Amino acid sequence: MTKAEIVAEIANKTGIEKVAVQATVEAFMDTIKNSMSTGQNVYLRGFGSFIIKKRAEKTGRNISKNTTLLIPAHNIPAFKPAKTFVNKVKSHVKVK
Repeated sequence: MTKAEIVAEIANKTGIEKVAVQATVEAFMDTIKNSMSTGQNVYLRGFGSFIIKKRAEKTGRNISKNTTLLIPAHNIPAFKPAKTFVNKVKSHVKVK
């Protein structure tokens, strides 16, 4: 599902114009990005958490040049779904 499809779905369910829904969705995503870029996690009860994971420093390999390089420690954004979210997906999505 794309962002445009999400906007259309919300507009259909709520009766709010697509332009207003689009602005709200964009503001929501900007707020999450800005919070995480300042080091804050975002918790949405019943949905999940947008958290910052720390990756330790490690040694990587460049196979084509047969050399090793040091990958410094860094932070990455991650999403951890809530248990209710996971259970709903497990019960409704069939394995192919």
